[in-house]
Amino acid sequence: MIDGTDRTPLTRDFFDRPVLEVAPDLLGRTLVRTTPDGPIELRLTEVEAYAGEIDPGSHAFRGRTRRNDVMFGPPGHAYVYFTYGMWHCLNLVCGPEGMASGVLLRAGDILTGADLTRKRRISARNDRELAKGPARLATALDIDRALDGTDAIAHPGARLCVLHGTPPPRDQVRSGPRTGVGGDGAVHPWRFWIDGDPTVSPYRAHAPRRRAGRAT
Repeated sequence: MIDGTDRTPLTRDFFDRPVLEVAPDLLGRTLVRTTPDGPIELRLTEVEAYAGEIDPGSHAFRGRTRRNDVMFGPPGHAYVYFTYGMWHCLNLVCGPEGMASGVLLRAGDILTGADLTRKRRISARNDRELAKGPARLATALDIDRALDGTDAIAHPGARLCVLHGTPPPRDQVRSGPRTGVGGDGAVHPWRFWIDGDPTVSPYRAHAPRRRAGRAT
């Protein structure tokens, strides 16, 4: 574990701010996932901001649905979605209640509980790859839809919470286009990461999914 890590829990006020303030400020924070097998702690190294109904890249762009309902709720809760029929992704809701926005947790460095994450991430070639990418992060931390709506503000019995951690110096924070986002949402430089950190995932531009054509 990093020496001197601040273990003060983040409060709801931290998340009750505009998403473009919260997202870069989450870098270096410690995400704690309490599982039946023991705790896992991860230092966040890469995130993406999604600004709800004003953001074409957001799940909430077209309004409230059963799937994205948590994004419209109180800040500081987990929004978990299932994608491509196989992967879960973890977001933290921010901004005032009723204004859907959230931060996708894209990557992190496992500080404690690496032995637990290795059991779930058997394809990882080394520990730097345990949570390198949003689906890998969710898999490593045993995140699924059962955690959708979970309050991530520290409280007795919390399954998720975020501690102050060790934020990087401002000059080490980088930003750029979000990974895999196309259309009008592709122009926003709302992906934030810690420069030079080996756990940060590689950037990939949006690639439209093509249907297989008929043989001729």
